[in-house]
Amino acid sequence: MRLIIAGIAAAILGLPGHGAKAELRPNEVGSLIQLERKGLKSVPKGTLKWALGANQPKSAGSIDYDEAWLRSLPNGKGGEQFTCLAEALYFEARGESIKGQVAVAEVILNRVESNKFPNTVCGVINQGTGRKYACQFTYTCDGRAETVGNPGAYARVAKIAKAMLSGLPHKLTGGATYYHTTAVRPNWSRVFALTTTIGVHKFYREDTRLSQK
Repeated sequence: MRLIIAGIAAAILGLPGHGAKAELRPNEVGSLIQLERKGLKSVPKGTLKWALGANQPKSAGSIDYDEAWLRSLPNGKGGEQFTCLAEALYFEARGESIKGQVAVAEVILNRVESNKFPNTVCGVINQGTGRKYACQFTYTCDGRAETVGNPGAYARVAKIAKAMLSGLPHKLTGGATYYHTTAVRPNWSRVFALTTTIGVHKFYREDTRLSQK
């Protein structure tokens, strides 16, 4: 840590880097520490955290998907595609765990990336809406108004929607483009490949035609 801090101070103050061969005399060490402290005071707090790795994004494999992770995310806001994704997570998965909500978002974005579905978030979510038994997401055709009655729950899923649209890797569902709750078993679940179960949802990938029992 001392070498990192000294390196930052050296870069700011124009001092030789610590990789140089020159050796410090004992009476110079205290002076260098003072220079480091002076230099660090001029570094914006966010820049210092980034330099020390505090703000570096985790790989998907190391994300805990817990409350601490959710709190670390910026508040969710955005345009039409963000709104569609946030509402889908709210109406489809607000009672799920954080990991479960991320998994549902993955399915939606996996569909966006597939040539078998519309190429926008809103297009995927509203596909078939208005045609009997054709809607892909139940809340879009259940005849009830889509009213957000729990602002706190919406704020949580909005953070996840923002993170997903900002490039959070899709690593939880194995490329799934379908899911259903454990309370039902639709016909397509017998021929698609089960990739994982998270919370009350089972996730499937269409391109492998052998279901896992």
